[in-house]
Amino acid sequence: MQKKIVLIGGPGTGKTTVLNSLISKNYFCMEEVSREVTLQAKEKGIDQLFLTEPLLFSKLLLEGREKQYLIAEQSKKEIVFFDRGIPDVHAYMNYFKTSYPNTFIEKSKKYKYDCIFHFSPWKEIHTTDNERYETFEQSVIIDEYLVKAYKDLGYKIINVPFGNVKERTDFILNSLSCEL
Repeated sequence: MQKKIVLIGGPGTGKTTVLNSLISKNYFCMEEVSREVTLQAKEKGIDQLFLTEPLLFSKLLLEGREKQYLIAEQSKKEIVFFDRGIPDVHAYMNYFKTSYPNTFIEKSKKYKYDCIFHFSPWKEIHTTDNERYETFEQSVIIDEYLVKAYKDLGYKIINVPFGNVKERTDFILNSLSCEL
């Protein structure tokens, strides 16, 4: 049976760096969708789609994450890692106090994950760039919404301790060996 594992946490907490480490170890991984959506919007002349049309941006994210989930299922890989999951979409909408259709929650309930690893905000590694514009303080608040969204859906959350990339990657892999 396939295990679907999600890495969650506010922006700039090290999720993608650890995902890249897992990729280098030949694990099947689904990369973050929001950068792709943001870059596609920029190609169409929209600098920050999330800020100008948050509902459209979130619908595109939801579609992308649902597509990733289905690709993962079709892959028949034993373990699949996701850089963020479907519930992240409505968590962000809640953070921005933006209304959204009930389908966001319905899809979060329909597409279930097996294990959630949480990366806490970490000021020492937080950075911004053209696609990640949130300050550290915003990342802390977003993180609270993310944790709440997953807990509200009944997920048990495993906190990844601070450390270098190898230590964090090893923590996840060692935790999985206990879970599998």
